[in-house]
Amino acid sequence: MNAPQTLPPRVSLSPAEIRSILFGLIAAMLLAALDQTIVATAMPTIGRELGDAENLPWIVTAYLLASTAVTPLYGKLSDIHGRRVMLLIAIAIFSIGSLACALAPTMVTLALARGLQGAGGGGLIALAQTILADILSPKERARYQVYVASVFVVSSLAGPLLGGFLAQHLHWSAIFWINLPIGVVAYLLTNSKLKLLPRNERQHRLDYLGAVLLVLGSSGLMLALNWGGVRYPWVSAPVLGLLVLSALISAGFVVRLLTVSEPLIPLDVLKDQVVYSATLSACFAMGTLIGLTIYVPIFLEGVIGLNPSQSGMAMVPLMVGTVIGATLSSRSMMYFKHYKRAPLAMMATSLACCMIIAAQGDRLPLWLMEGLFVLLSIGIGTVLPLSTIAIQNTVERHQLGIATAAMNFFRSLGGALIVAVFGTIVLGSTMGGDVGAGHDIGSLIHGTNAALLAGAFRWVFLAASVGLLLALGFLAAMEERPLQSSL
Repeated sequence: MNAPQTLPPRVSLSPAEIRSILFGLIAAMLLAALDQTIVATAMPTIGRELGDAENLPWIVTAYLLASTAVTPLYGKLSDIHGRRVMLLIAIAIFSIGSLACALAPTMVTLALARGLQGAGGGGLIALAQTILADILSPKERARYQVYVASVFVVSSLAGPLLGGFLAQHLHWSAIFWINLPIGVVAYLLTNSKLKLLPRNERQHRLDYLGAVLLVLGSSGLMLALNWGGVRYPWVSAPVLGLLVLSALISAGFVVRLLTVSEPLIPLDVLKDQVVYSATLSACFAMGTLIGLTIYVPIFLEGVIGLNPSQSGMAMVPLMVGTVIGATLSSRSMMYFKHYKRAPLAMMATSLACCMIIAAQGDRLPLWLMEGLFVLLSIGIGTVLPLSTIAIQNTVERHQLGIATAAMNFFRSLGGALIVAVFGTIVLGSTMGGDVGAGHDIGSLIHGTNAALLAGAFRWVFLAASVGLLLALGFLAAMEERPLQSSL
């Protein structure tokens, strides 16, 4: 292994320079976060105008596959070549992909362009979080985590509304054209100021074979989770084949990690108690939140009887609570030595709320359910900044990129897994196990008896409770190491 280089002296940044970098990072994160929500409401229009509704899911699947698979690569490459160059590359690839999406004449070319867009989007969020770690100490970083959470809440609320408006009143391609000015702003804001970043990288060699195995293994798993129970039955040859192939490739990746001199993800990072506990806690917490965000509207419309507009408004507490939780958690990390106590208490409250909804959801008044949603999401929100800061507080400076990217990678896999579990429960319970190609989750709202759907969602909320219990357990097991007050 190469001998470590002497790290250069730290660069002292003024508050104004930190704010300038932060605004650029927010713009970069907004690119990726908004893209995940703005496309959904425009999909029917895209399918109708391109005349290929059958392959419409690929414009979501292609992005998810690419963005998840490349996230660890951005982390490792940023540890080798520096954050600035990799973030600018990610912004450029995402913007080029957006341009290709806007000009796509067919569904096939649009899906390919979405894959290119995802290859850029996979680095934006992880690199932004890593750059914050480069310029702020763990205690200072806690103050700014609320801005990170706010980006996702804004995109969750504004994305569907903006996507529907642009597709209806302008053209579906406008949802991709809008990325170009945001990308230019992100590039201009970060290009000059990121030159001030401290250089933490060392001389590394990228494990190309390990990278290929990780990309193939995770892509196979993500594809199986996206297809299973929706496009194909879970026991069909395509889904089972993908699962087996993914397991074999992933086993090869593990062997590679154990045998190569410099693996893609360093073993000392993976073995660190704080890293794997915090990562798994965030994986189950974030995965549960993503699953609820996707399926709760079906519950609200199909069981409670709300119309789509009312359902959208009823989802606001679930989103806003996450920001409140992230703020509480961040503040507790700034001022309290035992910074896990507040998140543990709130996660226990989240678990209790989810179990109440599972038991009485279809009989609760709407105002009470909204209150339970707020408390539930507050608890989840407390885990997200805590896990990120705890991991970054633990690893060496030259490993910040890969450690942060690995956490985001497993968050994405956790989200895909829990969404697949929720979908299997809903479809399996309402269709008597007749799950397979051509089924549309959204059609359950009007095509299924409300009592039958309510029974299915009891199991969904119970499954969500299990996810929250696992998140709580791993958070409780995480070692509470003192936060560094300096870089």
